[in-house]
Amino acid sequence: MHRVVVLALPGVMSFELGMAARLFGAAQQDGEPLYQVQTCSPDGEPVSTDADFKVAVDHDARLLATADTVVMPPAHGGAVWATSTELAPEVLAALSQIRPGTRLLGICTGAFFLAAAGLLKDRKATTHWRDTEKLQRNFPDLKVLPDVLYVDDGEVMTSAGAAAGIDLCLHVIRKDHGSQVANQVSRACVIPPWREGGQSQFIERPIPQLQGSSTAATREWALQELSTPLALASLAAHARLSRRTFSRRFRAETGLSVGAWLLQQRLNLARELLETSQLGIDSIADRAGLGSSSSLRKHFKAALGVPPSHYRQTFQR
Repeated sequence: MHRVVVLALPGVMSFELGMAARLFGAAQQDGEPLYQVQTCSPDGEPVSTDADFKVAVDHDARLLATADTVVMPPAHGGAVWATSTELAPEVLAALSQIRPGTRLLGICTGAFFLAAAGLLKDRKATTHWRDTEKLQRNFPDLKVLPDVLYVDDGEVMTSAGAAAGIDLCLHVIRKDHGSQVANQVSRACVIPPWREGGQSQFIERPIPQLQGSSTAATREWALQELSTPLALASLAAHARLSRRTFSRRFRAETGLSVGAWLLQQRLNLARELLETSQLGIDSIADRAGLGSSSSLRKHFKAALGVPPSHYRQTFQR
C-alpha cells in the first residue's frame, strides 16, 4: 500500500495538517483503502498548532524514510518558520530522513521548508500568493509560478494556500488511480472534483454581493446537457434572467465567462470518458459537446498539453 507521511512541525496549520488523512484516507477501490496515511513530528513529541490545541503523534521523523509520498504542511512556529533560507536544526534533520525519489507535496508555505532543505532545487514551484515573491527571492534557483493553484513538477508538487492543497491532493489521487477514484473522494468529502492547476489563485478577488437568484441551478442543468449546444440565450432563459444580467452574475459566481466555463466542463467530461471508457474520440467529442474529434484534440492539447490519445494511454495504463 502506498504510504503517505505528513510531517507536523511546531505551529502547524491545523487545516492543512488534516488534509492528507481526509483525502487520501477516503480513496478506496472495491472497498479497500489505496493509501496508508501516517503523521510524525521531528522528535515524536506533541506539537502545537495554529489553533488552541496540540497534536499528539505516534511517530518521529524516522517514519519519513518509509514514505512513498511526504506531505509538508505550513507551520508558523517561531524558530521553524521557514521564510528565510535556513532551517532549524531539528527540521533539517527530520527532512534529511526522506529517501531520494520520494514524492514530495508542499502545501502552501510548506514549500519554504522543502526549498530550504534543498529539495526543490531547479524545480518549478508555487506557494500562497502573499509569499511567492519571497520564495523566489530567497531561492533564486527555483522557477516560482506566482498565480496558479498548484504545480506538478514530477516527483515534487507544490500548491497555493488552503483549498488549493485540496486540489493538489485530488490531482495526485487522479494521477495515481484515475478520475473515477478521485471523483469518489470528492463526492465523499463534498468538494469540487477538479480544478486545473494553472487556474488563477484569484488574488484578492472579492466575494460578490449577489442580488436575486443565483446561476447555480442553471449550471447544474448545463452539466446534464453538455452533449447539446448551449447558447447564452438558452442558459439565461433557464435562469429567468436577461442575457446581460446572467452573464454578469455568472462571472461573479464562477470567475469565468459562460463560454470559458462551458469549455472547462466539456473538457472535464472528455477527460473522465478517456480515463474510464473505451469510446472512440469521435464519440467522446460528441458526448462532451465539442463537436468533432479535431475540435476535441485542439482544445484538449491547448488545456492539458497532450493529445487525448496520449492522455488515455497514461491513465488507462
